[in-house]
Amino acid sequence: MMLLTSLQRGGAAFALACAFLIGPARADDFPTRPITVVVAFPAGGYADSFARILGDRLGARLGQTVVIENRGGAGGNIGAASVAHATPDGYTLLVTTASIAVNETYYKTKSYAAADLKAIAIPAGAPESLCVNPADPAKTLGDLVASARDKQLDYASPGVGTSSHVAAAYFFKELAKVDPVQVPFQGGAPAVNAVMGGHVRVLVGTLPGYASQVRAGALRALAVASAQRLAEFPDIPTYGEGGFPGFVAETWVGVFAPAKVDAAIAQKLNAAINEVVREPATEARLKALTMQTRVRDLAASESYFASEVANWGKMVKAIGISTE
Repeated sequence: MMLLTSLQRGGAAFALACAFLIGPARADDFPTRPITVVVAFPAGGYADSFARILGDRLGARLGQTVVIENRGGAGGNIGAASVAHATPDGYTLLVTTASIAVNETYYKTKSYAAADLKAIAIPAGAPESLCVNPADPAKTLGDLVASARDKQLDYASPGVGTSSHVAAAYFFKELAKVDPVQVPFQGGAPAVNAVMGGHVRVLVGTLPGYASQVRAGALRALAVASAQRLAEFPDIPTYGEGGFPGFVAETWVGVFAPAKVDAAIAQKLNAAINEVVREPATEARLKALTMQTRVRDLAASESYFASEVANWGKMVKAIGISTE
């Protein structure tokens, strides 16, 4: 056994003490350089809009530039994987949606797992919804489901495996007990156009994608998958009011870091994001996009993410879809 001299022991103790002191100091000083926020979807979409609103104010609060980098593809997996495998120093963050919870079960193989990422904050979201063309005879969700028992209906989704597709397929198959035909599109905009043009009967998606069309009367919303009616759309009933209690599905947007990020840095980021979301101007900008805001601490954010992975996984398994 090698014995340490008193001088060596003293040096080792000093080094340990320095290491102990330096760790928290580094977290306290964070950030000392620009932060990159990787958005897992293309520019102009739901997640990108949130990231740019957040980035503007987060940079001001932290005293550093926040650089937005869009890295879309594979349903959000490309951007998520890049952050999951990044250096866990808090300088590379991910903004993504509930798709990351869906993908954990939907994709059989991918280069990262949900456990490789830490939920820093999940401060905004919007419930799934169901709309029809205003000329459609169905005035309520019950009318629509009843008509689907007599004649098969079709519905437009923003793509196979999206949270909107999963939520709609689960509702129709498991709750309504009908078998409609999905008409998938490459994104929400063409799906909206298909229903407005009368080419597909039903539209499924989140309200931020077509809030203006609903307000203008170009689409009739029959239900939102939230626990209560939305303040911005008090005339749209919930699925529960339509006869399907307990069906709640939200496409949220959140901020993630590599799983091994320092706990103090994660806490600092969570606090800063919550401060930004509490700002009246930020809240107004998010509500203008029909996003509902929530403030969750770090532990609550992690707990909510875990529950969402389980919830969306249950729906994916129930409808029996998967991909490589």
